[in-house]
Amino acid sequence: MTMETMKKILLGLSLISVLGACPVQAQNTGTAAKLVYATITKTEPGEYKLPLGSAMEDFAYPFPVQFLPLTNEGQPVRMAYMDVQYDFVKAPPRSGTIVLMHGKNFYGSYWERTIRSLAAQGYRVIVPDQIGFGKSSKPEIAYSFDLLAANTAALLDALDVKKATIVGHSMGGMLAVRFARNYPDRTEKLVLENPIGLEDYRFKVPVQTTQQVYESELKNTRALNHRNFLKTYFVEWKPEYEKFVEVRSRVALGGEYPRWAKAAALTYQMIYQQPVRHEFGLIQTPTLLVIGQEDRTTLGRGAVTPEVLKTLGQYPRLGKEAARDIPNSKLVEIKNVGHIPHLEAADIFHKALLDFLR
Repeated sequence: MTMETMKKILLGLSLISVLGACPVQAQNTGTAAKLVYATITKTEPGEYKLPLGSAMEDFAYPFPVQFLPLTNEGQPVRMAYMDVQYDFVKAPPRSGTIVLMHGKNFYGSYWERTIRSLAAQGYRVIVPDQIGFGKSSKPEIAYSFDLLAANTAALLDALDVKKATIVGHSMGGMLAVRFARNYPDRTEKLVLENPIGLEDYRFKVPVQTTQQVYESELKNTRALNHRNFLKTYFVEWKPEYEKFVEVRSRVALGGEYPRWAKAAALTYQMIYQQPVRHEFGLIQTPTLLVIGQEDRTTLGRGAVTPEVLKTLGQYPRLGKEAARDIPNSKLVEIKNVGHIPHLEAADIFHKALLDFLR
């Protein structure tokens, strides 16, 4: 340990005694407090040591977070969401409301740039953390896309929203398809951004028990492993993506990590056991497909041989096949972009989205 590092640690400890150990308080106190947060969080390059609760209590979202009380399978739960009204200064209000649905390994806050882009154009933007994810409750229940779609409809009811455009990324794309199928009268338009589920994984990925998936999640605690996994989503890894590694790594240090891991295992099974690919022809809503052409994301990456893996997640082909099967659909292909266009190619993604909305 260098002398400079020792000085920072001593400074951090002295500041903790003044400010308190709560990272939320520290972050809101000023520059000196941010140093405390950085010093006590990272222990060695690429690793973290400050725990984060399973509901990400100390992780700041870009807009105020509210909670909707629900009952799922007899259990009281709380669904976190952001409700961002249009920007009065930059644009006159439009009549449209947009719902953004996150992927399995993410949560509502990663939509920040998209939220700002839509609000600047006069749209109202609603961004839920689905039950089992982000700041929402993580009960041990039988997760289903029907349940999550019903929860989202209940949120729209509570906010007095009759109809909305549904935008889904990754796993959120599968949920968006199910929402559009179950609530066609409430779905203005449908946008699918590199959705998983463009193929039925059961044909090639072997069955795993929930216990097997759960034990795998429990073992996946190293930041290095999660960083390497997330790098498969992007053509180019950028420092701004490190926050996704930090959240996952710090949650793994918390006392409620087993609850988080069990929810992750159960939602894995939801994706595997409840394909939506065979419903594409039944979608009644005008649909935009945005596909980053370098994406090779698939479920069960570690459970198949390298030879089988090469046949999965072929998004250039899968996107074309989906556009062929979804009535009244438009396909936008983005070159040199991976799994998350709204992060990697935000300007291109937002232009395609806004053009479609108009």
